Amino acid sequence: MSGNALVPELAVSDWRSSRAFYTELIGFEVAYERPEEGFSFLHLGDAQLMIDEIGLGRTFELEGAPIERPFGRGLNLQIRVPAVEPILRRLEKARISLYLSLEEKWYRRDDREVGNRQFMVADPDGYLLRLYEDRGSRPAARTT
Repeated sequence: MSGNALVPELAVSDWRSSRAFYTELIGFEVAYERPEEGFSFLHLGDAQLMIDEIGLGRTFELEGAPIERPFGRGLNLQIRVPAVEPILRRLEKARISLYLSLEEKWYRRDDREVGNRQFMVADPDGYLLRLYEDRGSRPAARTT
């Protein structure tokens, strides 16, 4: 598996917990991993993501900026999935609350709108994931 041009690596507090969240609940698969470093390279369709336990492998820290939960403040990762319903059922069964409830949202892109059926959930460390189904595109509403 070759890597995309951009593959986020998330520093996580508990590799096993994060790995279980991403694989068992969200639906990612392990491409490869180094358990001794608390590292996994995960993929879901074309989406790729790395998780790395803080203090086991390489932890990239900024001086004067301690790593505190929730991690990734101000960032959400948009991830296209084949269907949101199975993920929602697994999250509900695991009693994990959503950060943003399921919605259908259309975004203007030039003279078209692209649609997402989406929701947002926080991973065990607080990283926000916006999981969406592609709803296609349509002509944009005219603005005057």
